[in-house]
Amino acid sequence: MAVVGILGMTHDEEMQKKYNYPLSLVEELIKEFKPEVICGEVHPLSWELYLNNRDPRGILGETQIEYPNLIFPLCNEKNIEFVPVNWFEEDVFEEGPFDMYDAELKNQLENELKRWNDKKLSVWNEGNIPFNSFEYDAITNEIYDWLHTVNPNVQNVIWDARHYIMTARVKNAAKKYPDKRILCIHGADHNYWYYKSLKDERDIELVYPLR
Repeated sequence: MAVVGILGMTHDEEMQKKYNYPLSLVEELIKEFKPEVICGEVHPLSWELYLNNRDPRGILGETQIEYPNLIFPLCNEKNIEFVPVNWFEEDVFEEGPFDMYDAELKNQLENELKRWNDKKLSVWNEGNIPFNSFEYDAITNEIYDWLHTVNPNVQNVIWDARHYIMTARVKNAAKKYPDKRILCIHGADHNYWYYKSLKDERDIELVYPLR
């Protein structure tokens, strides 16, 4: 049975400083978990680009800075297998959830989303790791449920379908590497979906939060 850990983080360097979640803490948590495999929020084609050309930016410039600055070098140093699990179609579907609305309503919706995000960030330190708690996840789940009511066509693709594919890739990794320690690293807003998708898998022992 694979042991699968979930570690959510913030990609934004200013938020890392503000919420006491520097990359040094991410490194500490990775080393503490001792993964043999890391499933990262990196597109497979972006990982291939990095392997072939050492280009860390990704096919759309989307690869987050923690990968070339920390995770890729750590995988190389510790002989950790890296599995890219992110998904998007690089040539289509750049529509945002509010783009279909007129300027006035779009502004109202953006303000509503800000209120939701402020509520979510108010519980940033409920757990032992910033942004890694069931309290944070519950509000995150509510936010994306609300976004789905606003524009289901967009959310079905950029959030729901994306997660089905990402977690399917994690499950495939658990099958490929049975009895290994696998750590999933991604933005913290993904935690709730990963947890609900993986918690009942028979061949996975899920660890969340890590502390």
